[in-house]
Amino acid sequence: MTRSSVQGEDTDVGAADAPEREEAVRGDGDNGVEDTEGTTEESAEGAPEGTRPRRRRRVLRWTAVVLAVVLAGTAGAGYLYYEHLNDNIKQDVLNLGDSKVAAPTPNAAGQTPLNILVIGSDARDSEENQQLGGARETFGSTPLADVQMLVHLSADRSNMSVVSMPRDTLLEIPKCTDPDDGKVHPASEGRVMTNQSLGHGGPGCTVATWQELTGIRIDHFVMVDFAGVVSMADAVGGVPVCVDANIHSRDAGGHGSGLKLAKGTHPVKGEQALQWLRTRYGFEDGSDLARAKAQHMYLNSMVRVLRENATLSSPNKLRRLAEEATAALTVDPGLDSVKKLYDLSNELRAVKPERITMTTMPNRYVGARVEPTEDAEQLFRLVREDIALDGKDAKKKPDAEPEPPADPAASDDEIAVQVRNGTRTDDLGTAPGRANTVTGLLVDRGFTKAVADPSVLPSEDRTVVRYPSADLEGDARRVAKSLGIPASSVKRSTDVSGVTLVVGADWREGTAYKVPESDDSTPESAEALNGADDSACMHVNPAFTWS
Repeated sequence: MTRSSVQGEDTDVGAADAPEREEAVRGDGDNGVEDTEGTTEESAEGAPEGTRPRRRRRVLRWTAVVLAVVLAGTAGAGYLYYEHLNDNIKQDVLNLGDSKVAAPTPNAAGQTPLNILVIGSDARDSEENQQLGGARETFGSTPLADVQMLVHLSADRSNMSVVSMPRDTLLEIPKCTDPDDGKVHPASEGRVMTNQSLGHGGPGCTVATWQELTGIRIDHFVMVDFAGVVSMADAVGGVPVCVDANIHSRDAGGHGSGLKLAKGTHPVKGEQALQWLRTRYGFEDGSDLARAKAQHMYLNSMVRVLRENATLSSPNKLRRLAEEATAALTVDPGLDSVKKLYDLSNELRAVKPERITMTTMPNRYVGARVEPTEDAEQLFRLVREDIALDGKDAKKKPDAEPEPPADPAASDDEIAVQVRNGTRTDDLGTAPGRANTVTGLLVDRGFTKAVADPSVLPSEDRTVVRYPSADLEGDARRVAKSLGIPASSVKRSTDVSGVTLVVGADWREGTAYKVPESDDSTPESAEALNGADDSACMHVNPAFTWS
C-alpha cells in the first residue's frame, strides 16, 4: 500500500463580498488555478454571529464519482488490460479503529444494506493533481479528507440514500493505527475538524470516525482525486455544466480560476473543466462550499453522460476512460478489482434516479465551524434502520419476535443490572431520580441485583438495554421484557461491562414505559434532493459577471 500527498499552505485572499472562513489555504497562487482550501489545526472559535456567512447546506453529490469510475472501468475491461487495470487500483485497509459496529440484521429475504464511504482527498501526489491547486514544495504532506459522503444502498436494492458531512464538522477522531508503519495515532483531544481523519493513518481512520459518530457499519470506501476525473471528461467528449449568468472568475487582484462562460449550459473539458472544478470566486457567496457545489454538479452531470453513452463507439476512448477511472481510485480490499467494481456498479445502477435521495448532515455553527444537530442523529437512525429517505418504503410488517438467544436468561434474582439516568437532552436537564425509580421497579419485579449508577449520566433519546457479550443477551432481553421495552431496544455494546439499562428522554416520568411512536421522516434541515433532478445551475455572483 502506498499513500502520498501534497499539501500547501498559502494565503487565499477572497473577493470583497466573500465571507471569511478561518482555514489554511492550499495551492500555488501563481499557476492560474484557484487555491485549494484545507485546514489543519482548527479552532472552534470563529467569526462573530453577525459576520458568519449564511450557510447553505450543500448536497455533496460525489455519488457521481462512484458511479463514473465503475461504469468507465467496466466498459474498458471488456476490451484490454484487465489485469493492468486491476493493478491501477490502489487499496488500503477498511477500518483502522478499535471499535466495531455489528452487521445489520438481514431482512426477510436474507438481504442486508450496503454502505460505501466516498472520500475526496486533497492530496497532491502527482503533476496532474498539483495542477488542481497543489504546490510543489508541499509534495508528500499529510492529506485532508475534504469531501466525505456515505452512500447507503437499501437491503432490497430499491433505493439509495446519500449523506454528506461538511469538511469543517467538529467531532472526535478515534485512535487509529497506521497499517503501513504501525504508528498509533491517539484519539483526538476534544473535537477537531473531520477532514483531519485522513491524516491519522489513511482512509480507514475516516471510516472509523464515521462509524464512531453514526453507529452505521461501513462495508467499503472509495477514495478519489480530481486528475482522473478531469481526464475522464475529455474521454467522453466533455461534461455539460450550467451557470445562471455570464461568469468570469477573476477579480481585480488576479484571484480566481479564470473560468469564463456565457449564461446557460456548456460542455467543458480539459483546462476549462479544471477551471470549473477550481472556481470559488464568482460562484454564489465565494465560499469553499460554493466551489464544492459546483464540483458535485459537474460530477453528477458526468454520470449522466456516462449512463447515456454506456457503449462508446471507440475502443480507444473506452481504454482511455478505463485507464483514467481506475488510476483515480483507492479502495478497500473488498473493491480491489474491476470485477468487484463491476458488481458494485450493477447494484448501484439498478436504483432508479427517482429513488435516490441526497442529503447533507444537519448542522449548526460553532464559531466558524459546524457540529451535528439532533436532526443529524435522526438522519443517522434512518440509515441505520434502512428506512428510505424519500418516504416511499412499502408499509413494513410489525417486527417479528427475534430468535431466542443462544444462552438463555438466568433467573431474575441472579441478573445483575446497572441502571443509568440518560434523560438529559439539549433542551432539558436530567430528570432527577429516574435511575433510582426504575431500579426500584426492577427490584419489585424480582431483579434484586439491580443497582442505580449515579456516576454516569449519559444522554439517550430512547431507553435502551445494552449488554457486552452473547452470553448476556438473554439476561438483557429478560430485563427489557419485564419493563415493556421492545426487543429492538436491546443492543450489544462494548461500552458496557454488564447488562446496563439507560433510562432515556422518552421515559422522564412515571413507572410504565410507553414505546414512542417512530418518526421516520427525513428532517427538513437535511435539505433532501431527489436524484432525478437534473435542473441544477450554479448561481453567479454579480461581482463576477460580464456583458
